[in-house]
Amino acid sequence: MQFTKLHGCGNDFVLVTDLDDSLDIPANLVRAVCSRHSGVGADGLIRLAPARDGESDVFMDYRNSDGSIVEMCGNGVRCVATYILNHRLMSGDTVRVGSRAGTKMVVVTDRDAAGKVTETLVDMGAPRHTGTVRLQLPSVEPFASELSATTVSMGNPHAVVLVDDVTKVPLEDWGPRIEHDPAFGEGTNVEFIEIRSDSVVGGRIWERGVGETQASGTGVSAMAVAAHLLGHTGRAVRVDVPGGALHVDWTETTLFVRGPAVEVFTGRLHETWLRHARE
Repeated sequence: MQFTKLHGCGNDFVLVTDLDDSLDIPANLVRAVCSRHSGVGADGLIRLAPARDGESDVFMDYRNSDGSIVEMCGNGVRCVATYILNHRLMSGDTVRVGSRAGTKMVVVTDRDAAGKVTETLVDMGAPRHTGTVRLQLPSVEPFASELSATTVSMGNPHAVVLVDDVTKVPLEDWGPRIEHDPAFGEGTNVEFIEIRSDSVVGGRIWERGVGETQASGTGVSAMAVAAHLLGHTGRAVRVDVPGGALHVDWTETTLFVRGPAVEVFTGRLHETWLRHARE
C-alpha cells in the first residue's frame, strides 16, 4: 500500500489514494498506520476516494488516529487539494473536496518558484454557535475549578475555553475530561485560547480521538469564532498554535482558513507489516 505524508502547521496526515474505491482500511489498520512508534505516525488517515456527488471533485474519507470516523478536517481538505494539484491529478487553482460535512472549496493562495502549491485557503462554511457550557474541573493554579466553554459547530463539535495563559493549561488532564464530559453526548474537540491582541489569538488543541495536536483547521475556526463572540477580537484574526499560524476570516456568510500545506514524503507499507497490522 502506497502512502504520502503531509501536514498543515504540524497537523499531520497519512494520505492513501484510492480513486477506484477498492481499499478496505479498517479501524485497527488506521491505528497501526498512525502510531508514532510502530507505524508511519500521524494525527489521522485520509483515504482519497472518488466523489460521491456531482458537487465534488474527490471525497476525503477521514479517520482520526484512533480509527474513528470524522465529519470534517480543515487542514486535511487543504492537504488533499495540495496533493491533487501537485501530483497533477487535476489542473487549475481550485479543488472541491467532499467530506461528511459537505463539499469544501479549496483555492490556491501561493506557489513556490517551481509552481508547486505551498499555501491554500478553504471555505469552511458558516460556523454555528451552539451555546455555553459550565465545566467543573480539578483545581489547578492559577485557574478556577469552574470554567466556561463556548461551543461551536464547524460540521464537528468544539468547546473553546478562554484562559489567560494557554501554556499553563494541564491539557493532558483537562483535554480528555472535557472531551468526554456528559454535556457532549458524542464527545467534543477542545480548544484553549488566550487573547494576544484584537487580531491575534493563541491557542492549544485537544482533538477528539487523537489528543493534543499541533494545529486543526476546524479548531482554529472555532477559536476565532469564540474570541469574536466573547468580544475580544474582530472577525479576521491570526491564530497562533504550536505548529505555526493560520489565518481565519469570518465573513457575514462563511468562514475561511488560510495556511501552509506541505508534502513530507511518500512510501510503501511493507506487506509483512500490513499483514500483522490487519490481524
